[in-house]
Amino acid sequence: MDSRIRFFAFVLIACRLCVSAPWCLPQTGGRVFYVAVSGSDANPGSLALPWRTIRKAADAMVAGDTVYIRDGIYRERVIPKNSGTDADLPIRYASYPGETATIDGTGITVPDDAGLFQVEGKKYLVISRLQIINAGFAGIYVHGSRRITVEKNRTLKTVSSGIGIWNSSDIVVDGNDVAKACSGGMQESLSIAHTSRFEVKNNHVHHVANSEKEGICVKDASYNGKVYGNRVHHISAVGIYVDAWNHHTFDIEIFGNVVHDVTDSNGIQLSSETGGLLERIKVYNNIVYRNKYYGIAIADAGLKNVRHPIRNVEIVNNTAWGNGIPWGGGISCYDKDARNITIRNNICSRNSAFQIAVAASVPKQTVRVDHNLVFPFMGYEDEIRGTDCVEADPLLADPAKGDFRLRPGSPAVDKASSLKAPAFDFAGNARPQDGDGDGILAFDIGAYERLRK
Repeated sequence: MDSRIRFFAFVLIACRLCVSAPWCLPQTGGRVFYVAVSGSDANPGSLALPWRTIRKAADAMVAGDTVYIRDGIYRERVIPKNSGTDADLPIRYASYPGETATIDGTGITVPDDAGLFQVEGKKYLVISRLQIINAGFAGIYVHGSRRITVEKNRTLKTVSSGIGIWNSSDIVVDGNDVAKACSGGMQESLSIAHTSRFEVKNNHVHHVANSEKEGICVKDASYNGKVYGNRVHHISAVGIYVDAWNHHTFDIEIFGNVVHDVTDSNGIQLSSETGGLLERIKVYNNIVYRNKYYGIAIADAGLKNVRHPIRNVEIVNNTAWGNGIPWGGGISCYDKDARNITIRNNICSRNSAFQIAVAASVPKQTVRVDHNLVFPFMGYEDEIRGTDCVEADPLLADPAKGDFRLRPGSPAVDKASSLKAPAFDFAGNARPQDGDGDGILAFDIGAYERLRK
């Protein structure tokens, strides 16, 4: 055997062994414990003699400790007792590498506004790579806590949210799969409420269990947060929803998300349902397609006898395609209380009734619509082109298959405004680029910046 082949074969075998070897587990600053369905809570919690329940670990661990939970089904409710002390000494709950620990709530009572995995008044916890199913209320519920990371988990068949974050701060929700949530009609698939300094990123939220519930919802006094890199689809109500409800909600960025096949509502929506001020919201580099009504909407949803104040919104460099089944459009503003709204550099193409619409009740001097590509212009009531409009087929790569890159010769190339344009595109490429090879760097319309080949 060639020496190079022998070397790579050795490396492959070593890597396979390393997945289950204790010396190859991620390093921590404290003790490491283990839980397995074959274990006993009378054991010391070692790899050879693991505990039987996650609850035992939750009561025993202190700052810096980690528990690795072996493959199997655990029918219990988990409530961590202690907190970590800082970013270097968190308490970590995780499936054993290469295995999946499933917490099954079948037959377990979970109170309202609580979770099968409940984090209450804690700090510096990491919840990683667990599967949580059949929860009687939320799957993972974080309340009154800070410095919490919820990453790479899967929640399935929950009565309320798959993941719910309330009254907390400094939260990361990253890379989770949330499916068939809200069967009891409460909250949203992934809910962020009364929470500051948060990141909701890289999650897959899909196939909601209730016909009236949303995908990702940021609401009710939340602020200083980002929602990005998520994929949301086959949700009945709004895919990504930012709703002030009745509290001041502000400084939120929604970018780099894909929202499609929302079956009975809009892709992305901004609202103030019961009168709270929603302001300083940026919506950019998103792709929204095949949603029931609107791709992106500033809406007057909620109570009819109150104002719905929305201020200082930027909707820039998004791509909205094929929305409105059978009626609807690309981007809409139907909230008469909206002020200082910018709709710029967006591709709105082949939406069924209109491409961009601003209601006559919205003061025209407070809405700036410019440098968008609309195709075709339908002449629908309230439909507008705005200034510096490009009215032509954007020549998207293959939108029916979800590919919204710009093809060679696209009229969107070099036609965008640089004003408030994002410094990168949907794929993370820098803006602007010399996409047509003419030696000039200029911004493109839409979520993608065309790259010169």
